[in-house]
Amino acid sequence: MITQPVRSDLLSATNEPANLTNCDREPIHIPGYIQPHGVLFVLKEPDLTIVRVSANTASWLGRAPADLLGQPIGEILNAAEIHAIHRCLAGDFEHVNPLRVRLDTPSGKIDAYSIVHRSGDEIVLEIELGYAEPIGENTTYFDFYRQVKAPIAALQGDVSFDELCTQLVESVRQLTGFDRVMLYRFEPSGDGNVIAEARDPDLEPYLGLHYPASDIPQQARHLYTINRLRLVPDATYTPVPLLPQLDPLTQTPLDLSHSVLRNISPLHTEYMQNMGVRASMSISLVRDRQLWGLIACHHRTPKLLSYFLRTVCEFIGQMAAFELTAKADLQDRDYQIEIDTLKTAFFKSISQQTDVLTALTQSPTDLLNLVGATGAAIAIKGELTLLGETPSPDRLTTLLDAIAPQLEAEGVFHTICLAEDHPAATTYSDSASGLLAVQVSKAQHFYILWFRPEVYQTMSWGGKPIKSAVVQENGELRLSPRKSFSTWQETVWQTSLPWKTSEYTAALELKSAIINVALRHAAELDHLNVELERSNIDLDSFAYVASHDLKEPLRGIHNYSSFLMEDYGEILDSDGVSKLQTLIRLTRRMEHLIDSLLHYSRLGRSEIDLHQIDLNLLVPEVIELFTITSGNTLEITVHPLPSIWGDRTQMSELLTNLVSNAIKYNHQPIVKIEIGVLAPEIARQKYRDRLHHDLDDLAHLIYVRDNGIGIEPMHLEDVFRIFKRLHVRDEYGGGTGAGLTIAQKIVDRHGGKIWIESEVDRGSTFYFTLHQKSSQ
Repeated sequence: MITQPVRSDLLSATNEPANLTNCDREPIHIPGYIQPHGVLFVLKEPDLTIVRVSANTASWLGRAPADLLGQPIGEILNAAEIHAIHRCLAGDFEHVNPLRVRLDTPSGKIDAYSIVHRSGDEIVLEIELGYAEPIGENTTYFDFYRQVKAPIAALQGDVSFDELCTQLVESVRQLTGFDRVMLYRFEPSGDGNVIAEARDPDLEPYLGLHYPASDIPQQARHLYTINRLRLVPDATYTPVPLLPQLDPLTQTPLDLSHSVLRNISPLHTEYMQNMGVRASMSISLVRDRQLWGLIACHHRTPKLLSYFLRTVCEFIGQMAAFELTAKADLQDRDYQIEIDTLKTAFFKSISQQTDVLTALTQSPTDLLNLVGATGAAIAIKGELTLLGETPSPDRLTTLLDAIAPQLEAEGVFHTICLAEDHPAATTYSDSASGLLAVQVSKAQHFYILWFRPEVYQTMSWGGKPIKSAVVQENGELRLSPRKSFSTWQETVWQTSLPWKTSEYTAALELKSAIINVALRHAAELDHLNVELERSNIDLDSFAYVASHDLKEPLRGIHNYSSFLMEDYGEILDSDGVSKLQTLIRLTRRMEHLIDSLLHYSRLGRSEIDLHQIDLNLLVPEVIELFTITSGNTLEITVHPLPSIWGDRTQMSELLTNLVSNAIKYNHQPIVKIEIGVLAPEIARQKYRDRLHHDLDDLAHLIYVRDNGIGIEPMHLEDVFRIFKRLHVRDEYGGGTGAGLTIAQKIVDRHGGKIWIESEVDRGSTFYFTLHQKSSQ
């Protein structure tokens, strides 16, 4: 964001940049120190030998660290307590943290809480001490229930989001007794905002104040998602080192991410002292592994809260995270419904258009309202189409060049302060301070950009939101937390309203919708190309036949016409009549060839009209003509047949050609034909190699079997070649030789396969599949 009057320059009096390593890069998970209100032991299995220990054991336990290193933990714990540690490490629910232990101290025996967890291959045992009141007997489920009942009931009440936030901080303050309890919500920018507060009346209110993202560095936010409750009983403490600080074998520091005693950053203790806070507690509000906010508790005097009460607070925080995010989502529900309704209609409209640009611009307001923008630009192959309030085309071209690398890398780019990323945008902030852009196609240079104008805002901060640069003894500059937290206001400009998650999602879904339409069009184009290729093959076949097979009858016509004119002149004798008859016969043959060829060509180009067909009704219609003409010399057996999806005319022609073929090529006194279907499981098992990838789509395998002359194995594939005959022209009734080629074309058009199995003098069986899934 661009602000006034403050700027983000962090320079010392010498104009040298401050060293940021003490803030954003501070390794706070491996500090090598703990807070002094307890002791820490690092143990090695299986004997739970002490390999590292905090330096304060002498003051708490009367045992020097050097005396404990290398010793088993049994030096300070009894057998029952050690057994409880083993049970805890094994995950026994009844022995989970905290474990109650009794310790010998210089002032006598005391009860304390101990917490056990693993850190890599090591076991970390922490014992909290220093409570103002003695620890009572172990708490029970009923104690826990009594503590959480009222806060949880308040969270689940039928209240607004703001009321829910107020009830939450009041419940936590009543439960813990902290002077101030705040609900701190993180903004998309990383800044925080106090959205609810419960406090002592004499404290200055922080409600509504913003705090910069730098107050909680990234590594601290990460730890908040791991260890969801953090207690600092006294910010003025002196850190206690671990001995040794590095592992003797690996020379690595101990990871204290899960530790309750972990030393906090010196920057944070300084920050607390500047605020006048001695004790603090933070409860993480995590939803879907994201840090949504914090319940921040402050106290002006030292305060050590019992582990039991902290567990109650952590549970309340987990429940609050769910309820708060659900309520926040509910606030946007109406707007989300509006966007979803618009998306449904808009995406449907896009899917019905063949031109994407026309689809996007036919209703300009839809494209803008989809993400709540006031302007949009569509760029395709360098051509710009503008809708609403946008920068000029030349400025947009420069902007696209600037953001194109990020769009190519991530596919999306969004900002609410375009001027920060693209300084030239300061000249057109009135139309484009906010930008949401998606790359639809890199190859087509296809981008969609949405714009929002700047919105002037006055923001109230908890102190001036910058850190001061302090010169250290070694001469380096160190960032120091601000010392004043009085309300400090600034005016924000060249910044738009933030993009909502639903708007961001809608932009990505639009990109997917456009890609899906493009893929569908590409598939349709591929289909057209396949059809064109098929048609070209048909035309090629036609041209081949016209230039070869049709030349013979045409040459005969020519020759016999010449003979008629030359030899017989004016009077035709019997020989002339014979030649004339031959001429007629050749003419008819040529006609039949042309008819068959044209029928085959049309079959490949025509659309199939799919309907549900009961083959038990169709087959009798097909064979009725054959039974009438053949009389008692034909015996056809029809087994129960399935219903299929297909073109009825083409299915009838297919069966007619197969039955006709079975009758024609048969010299038996009784022609026997069998029509049936193989069960899918038998078909899959018997013809697995032939069907391979079509097995899953196989619906039916139908066969037509005869007792005819059969075919030699070498000619099995030739029978499907157009005009290919395996016998002399007039044998077995003549014909053009196109019938089986047409049968194969029909099966291909229905997404199936056809083949023949045959034995010479024993008959043939034609099998064909119909893949109903692809046909439907």
